[in-house]
Amino acid sequence: MNVWPGKPFPLGPRWDGEGTNFSLFAEHAERVELCLFDAEDRETRHELTERTAFIWHGYLPGVGPGQRYGYRVHGRWAPERGHRFNPAKLLIDPCAKAIEGPVHWDRGNTLPYPPGGADADLERDDDDDAAAIPKAIVIDESFDWEGDRHLETPWHETVIYEVHVKGFTRQLDSVREDLRGTYAGLASEPALAYLQELGVTAVELLPIHHIADEYHLATKGLSNYWGYSSIGYLAPHAGYSATGTTGDQVREFKGMVKALHRAGIEVILDVVYNHTAEGNELGPMLSFKGIDNLSYYRTLPTNPRYYVDYTGTGNSLNPVHPSVLRLIMDSLRYFAIECHVDGFRFDLASALARELHEVDRLSAFFDIIHQDPILSQVKLIAEPWDVGEGGYQVGNFPVLWTEWNGMYRDTMRDFWRGETAVAEFASRFTGSSDLYQRDGRRPSASINFVTAHDGFTLRDLVTYNEKHNEANLEGNRDGDNHNRSWNHGVEGETDDPAINELRERQQRNFLATLLLSQGVPMLLGGDELARTQRGNNNGYCQDNEISWFDWRLDGRAERQLSFTKRLIDFRSRHPVFRRADFLRGEETLGSGSPDVWWFRPDGRKMRQRNWQAGDTHALGVFLNGAEIPTVSAQGAPVLDDTFLILFNAFEAAVVFTLPAVSFGRRWAHELSTAEPEREAGADVFPARGVVPVEGRSLVVLRRIA
Repeated sequence: MNVWPGKPFPLGPRWDGEGTNFSLFAEHAERVELCLFDAEDRETRHELTERTAFIWHGYLPGVGPGQRYGYRVHGRWAPERGHRFNPAKLLIDPCAKAIEGPVHWDRGNTLPYPPGGADADLERDDDDDAAAIPKAIVIDESFDWEGDRHLETPWHETVIYEVHVKGFTRQLDSVREDLRGTYAGLASEPALAYLQELGVTAVELLPIHHIADEYHLATKGLSNYWGYSSIGYLAPHAGYSATGTTGDQVREFKGMVKALHRAGIEVILDVVYNHTAEGNELGPMLSFKGIDNLSYYRTLPTNPRYYVDYTGTGNSLNPVHPSVLRLIMDSLRYFAIECHVDGFRFDLASALARELHEVDRLSAFFDIIHQDPILSQVKLIAEPWDVGEGGYQVGNFPVLWTEWNGMYRDTMRDFWRGETAVAEFASRFTGSSDLYQRDGRRPSASINFVTAHDGFTLRDLVTYNEKHNEANLEGNRDGDNHNRSWNHGVEGETDDPAINELRERQQRNFLATLLLSQGVPMLLGGDELARTQRGNNNGYCQDNEISWFDWRLDGRAERQLSFTKRLIDFRSRHPVFRRADFLRGEETLGSGSPDVWWFRPDGRKMRQRNWQAGDTHALGVFLNGAEIPTVSAQGAPVLDDTFLILFNAFEAAVVFTLPAVSFGRRWAHELSTAEPEREAGADVFPARGVVPVEGRSLVVLRRIA
C-alpha cells in the first residue's frame, strides 16, 4: 500500500470517505512507523516519511472506519537524558478517537526495559509487546444530533450530581441487563426518569477518557474503577460501551449526551490532564513515554531520567509545551463541540497552572481557554489543589472558573460535629465571598460539597471515625486519615435505634445545609440513598458492590431519598437560596429589611463577641426574598418568600426566640431535619415567639405575614 504525503493537521486519524490521514506529534523522534492490524492481529508497518513542525504524517487510501492501528517510534535510548524511544513497544495514538479495550499485561512486557532492580530502566528491552497493547480504531465521526445543543443552564440554577457511569446502573434492575453499567444504561428511560425525579440539573461523570489500569492492580485482581488513569484523551472509555468497541463506543457516548439533554440534564466530564497512566520512570510504556517522553512529561531539569510529580502518581503531564497544551485543547474542543459536552471538572487543576514550579493563575493554560470562543462559554470547574508545594489554591483561580470548595466541605463537617466557629460556617453558607468576591466572581464560583467520590460517602461520614480500606489490599495505608467524620458512639453499623436516628438526622443536616447554601451544590451520587462503602474512603479500585449503587432500598434509603427530593425541589422553587450575587447584609431595594441578618437564639443580632466565641454552635439567619437585586431572563424583578433558618449543632435542644416584628409578624414551619415528615405549614409562630430546635438539627420557617 502506498503512503501518500497527507497533512499534519488535524492530529490523529481522519477518514474522508476514501482513505485516512494519520498524524502524530513526536518532536525528538528519528523515525515513525504506522502499524496496521487486521482482525487476526497480523501487523503491517508503513513508515511515515513526511515531517512538518515535528508532526509525522501520511495518508493511506482505502483505509477506513474499523481499522486497528498503533505506532512504533524510533529515536535515542538515553533515559539519563530523558529519551526513552523503543520501537519494540507498540504505542497508542494520543489523538485516537477510539481505543478497543484494556492493556493485556499477561501478553507481553510493556516495560521498555527488562524487569529488574532500581536501575533496570537504563537498559532497553527489545521484546515486542504488540499483543498486550490495545489498538486505536479509525472511526466514522458522523452522528445525527437531531438539533441537540448545549443546555446552558445558568450556574446559579445548577444542581450537580457526581456519578460513575458504570456504578450508577450496574445493579439497576429496571434497566435492560445488557445495558447496565454503560453509556446506554445511563441514557435508558429508568435512569433518566430517576435523575429527573430527583431534580438534579447536571451529571458530573467520573473520568470517561480511555483508561489503562495499573499493573499492580491487575496483579491483585483489582482495577482503576474511578478512572483517574487516562491514556486516551479523545477516546470515550471502551469498557463503558454496550454496543461494541470498534468505534461503537463513540456513537453510544454521543447518544448518551443527547438523551441526557432531552431530559434537561447537562453533562460535565471529570478530566485528568495532570498525569497519565504510564507512572514514573519504572512504569509501563503505553503511549506518551515512547512517542516523545521529554516533550509530553515534566522531567527534573537536573536529572531528566526522573519525573516531576505534582500528582502523587509518578508523573506530571507537561502543559508548558505548546504541543502538549494543544493536545489538551484538542481534547476539550472535541468533547465540547463534537460530543456536545456542557462542561469540565479539571482534576488536580493546580498542576496545570504551574508554568515552571509556582502555581500561576495567568499561565498559558488559562489564557488559551479564556480566549477560546467555545471553551470560555462552557462550565469550567477546578479541583483547586495538587500534591506539590503551594498546590492548595482554593479561591485563587481566575474569572470564568468555578472551584470545588474544599473549605466548604471541611467547615460543614466540623460544624455539625460541634467543632468549628460559627463565623466560618456563616461565611461558607453564604457563598464564600471572602474567597471569590474580590476578583469579580459570584457565589456560583463556589462548588459546595460535603462528600465526593474521594472519601467517605455521606452515610459513612456519620458511621465511621476511621477508614476501613482493607479491600484495597494495601494494608489500610491508603486513603485520607483526616476525614472530619464522627461515628456518633459506635464504629460501623449498629442496631442501636438512638444512634441510627441521630445518624440519619445528621445526614439530613448535611443535605439541607448543602442545598440551602449560596453557591452551586454538588451531591455525591448515592448519598440520597444512604449508600455505604462499608467505611472504605478510597474506593478507587473497587469495581464491585462496594462502589456500585444498591437499588434495594430499605426504609432508611427511602426516607433519605424522599427528603433529598423535597430539598432539591424546595431550592428550585425559591431563588433566595440560589442568588446570582453575593449577600450584602444591607437593604438596597426598599423592602425595609436587609437581605441577610444573623441572630442569636434569643432573637437578637449576632455581635462580634458571639462570632468569635468558640462555644457558639447555634444561630439563626434571616434571608429576605424581597432583596434579590438580579432580574429574570425576561428582565422582570426576582421576588421570593422570606425565610428564617435556625441551626443547632449542640447535642441538646435549643429554644430560639424569633426576631422582632420588623422582620416578620408570623412564620410558618417549612421543614425540619429532626422531623422530616412534618408538613409545611404544620405550625405557625408569631414574631418573638419561641421555637424549640432539637439537638443536631435545623428548622426552616417561611414568613407568611
